[in-house]
Parts: sequence; structure tokens; C-alpha cells
Amino acid sequence: MRVLMTSFAMDAHFAGSVPLAWALRAAGHEVQVASQPALTGTITAAGLTAVPVGVDHDHDAVLREAGPSIFALHQNKDYLENNHERLEPDFLTGHITVMTALFYSRINSDSMIDDLVEYARYWQPDLVVWEPFTFAGAVAALASGAAHARLLSFPDMFLNARKLFLEGLRNRRSPNDDDPMADWLGPVLARFGCEFGEEAVTGQWSVDQMPVGVRLSLGNRLVPMRYVPYNGLVPAVVPGWLRSAPARPRVCVTLGVTAQRSGFPHTVPLEDLFAAVRDLDVEIVATMSAAELAQVPDVPENVRLVESVPLDVLLPTCSAIVHHGGAGTWATAAALGVPQVAMGWMWDHLYRAQRLEALGAGLHLPTDELTPTGLRDRLVRLLEEPGFRKNAESLSASMRSEPSPAAVVPVLERLTERHRPVRGTGARLRPRVPAL
Repeated sequence: MRVLMTSFAMDAHFAGSVPLAWALRAAGHEVQVASQPALTGTITAAGLTAVPVGVDHDHDAVLREAGPSIFALHQNKDYLENNHERLEPDFLTGHITVMTALFYSRINSDSMIDDLVEYARYWQPDLVVWEPFTFAGAVAALASGAAHARLLSFPDMFLNARKLFLEGLRNRRSPNDDDPMADWLGPVLARFGCEFGEEAVTGQWSVDQMPVGVRLSLGNRLVPMRYVPYNGLVPAVVPGWLRSAPARPRVCVTLGVTAQRSGFPHTVPLEDLFAAVRDLDVEIVATMSAAELAQVPDVPENVRLVESVPLDVLLPTCSAIVHHGGAGTWATAAALGVPQVAMGWMWDHLYRAQRLEALGAGLHLPTDELTPTGLRDRLVRLLEEPGFRKNAESLSASMRSEPSPAAVVPVLERLTERHRPVRGTGARLRPRVPAL
């Protein structure tokens, strides 16, 4: 079958789709990846075929300008902790309105959607797999007669918030209440002769890479899939120093690649990170760009600075990791059974960190509470208390028990056969995938 995968142009959001794309290709399916032109090099570096659509989004510029206001809105603890049922209706309305106006509609611009629909109608994919913020994928599937599914690389907090918003909307029954998502996507779909329905937001099903204990089940069809680390966003080369065991406990410190590439400033004071580890009898491996390093006037002697290193090679040699809370870093450490100090200050970063602590596989350190002493105390606990390693390995075993991307491919074949509409006579038809 033909599979069109799509993600808006942000490296970290695309990375979670690569192992499934490889598995589909290895099974003999045709796979192409559509995104704005800025992601083309990242897609082709993963060995995949890129389809540039539309013009590059202005998300990063908007985030630098409006980011503080957006994040201030979302500092509500109930939202961050996924206690959405405790949120006031006005907050949920504000959340949906702001996210639609300043995020969803900007990363899914008209130029991207129009080009993607045109290409999907030409190429006629059987299945569209879309990153959960890239609603252009759902539009293209509905407009071209393809089955479609979301691919989740983080807990489904945003859909959870929407479900509660819709529930409140039904209960209020006020003629002045609007649904900003429907108000945006409805006219977009109408341009292609389609009507808005919740399927445009939820997909026909979701492939979920979150482990049990972190995954959110919201009543939609879920296909669990094992998270497989992909480290192609940085040069994946094993350096010489990583080819022998460390002489003392090794700790990875990383703040991810998104902040580096987007230009949005860190909320983590880098000098506090180094002050926390300065006197510990450990080897610190810190991944840091030249711009980040310039913010640190004094690097301790026990710190090895590297601009990039593949985490799936580094982490098996580590006793712990300290990181910013990002989805890929969190999941890679969890998959490899490494205890974590997970920071976080927004959205699913905070929820994942809290779930990690509840599972006993690491400790949470809210970014706004970061002090050298607080970080040092947590790191010492991870290194000295064996329960963290044991629970981290249990979490890793739970993740390994999920079906691999290769094992998920037959499931996608069956679901595509079941959900793909019968196309009209103008469509180029191909034999359907046989039921397995």
C-alpha cells in the first residue's frame, strides 16, 4: 500500500515517526513524508522520501514573540498535571482558542494544506499517518479518500482537553459558545468538498508509543507500539571515548535540540546545572551547542562537553540522565532503563516527569524550582538508591513488551483496509491489502 506520513516542520515532532516509516518500507510498502520545505533535509537524512508542501511556517517567530503569554496561560497546575476535569470552562475555552489561533492554524497554513491535498489527490495514498498537531494530514486524507491515523509520541493531553471542552460545550448549550477548532477546520474542509467531524481531530485511530502507566486512553481506537529511539537529528557517530566503560559513574546532561534550533530561550539556567555537579565524583557528559556554552563562564573539570552524541549509544553507559523533559529524551531514557531527573515547566513535559516519579523510575524537578542544591540532591539519590535503577528497568521492560514497529505494520494494513473509503471512478485504484 501507499503510506503518506506528515508532520509540520519541527525536527523533534518528526523524529518519532521514523522507526514506523522504516518498518513500513521494510515490509514492502511505499512511504513518502510530506512537510514544509524546512524539514526536507531532516527527512532525507533519515533515508526517507520527502515531499515539500506549502511555505515554511512562522511558528518559531510566533513562539519567540507570543510564547511567554501562551505559556503563562498554561501554567495552570491542573492542566499541566492532566487533571483537566478540574479546569474551569473558561480556561478550556481559552486554551482551545489560543492553541488554534497561534499554533494549529499557523503550522497548518493554507499553503501547506492546499499543496498536501493536491499531492494526496495525485498520489492517492491508501493511508495517511499524521503527527497529532498536523491536522493537514487529516484534511488530505478526507479529501483524497484515504484512511488516516495519528502517531502519538507523547501523552494525549491535548485531545483530553478538547474532549472536556466539548463536554462542557454540550452542557452549556449557549448560542454564543463556539468551537474554535471546528470554526477553523470546517471552512478548510469545505474548500475540498468535505464536512467537519471529530475524525478530523482524532483520526480514525491512533498509534500510541507511550508506555502503560503514562499512556492516556480516551475512548478512541489505540494501537500500542514500542518506542524505538531515533537519534538521526544529530550526527549518529560513536566517538572514540565512548568505546570503553567509564572509570566512574557517568551522567548525561542534555537540554535537547529543539531550543537550539528554534532560537527560543532556555528556561533552565545552565550555570545552575554545572554548579550542581561540580564536586560530584562522576563523569558528566553534557550535550551543548556553542551558543549554549557561551552562557557558561566556568565549566567544571568533571564535565565532558560534546555538541552531539547519539543518546541510544551514550545512555547504556550512564548511571543517570538529567534533562529538560522533552518527549524524545524522556522516552529514550525510559526505553533504555536509565533513571532520570526530568525537568519540565509546560504541557506534557510536566505530566511525563510526574508519571516517571510516580513509577519510581526517576525524580521530577520543576524548572521554576531548579537550584544547584535541589538538583544535586536528586541526582545523588538516583546514583545511591538502587530502587530507581530497578524501577527504570521495569519501565524499560514494559516498553519492550509492546509490539515493535514491524509487528504493528500488519495491524495498520488491516485497519487501512477496513477504514479506507471506496473511491470514485476518477481515482486510480490499486489492489487492496489482503486481510491477514
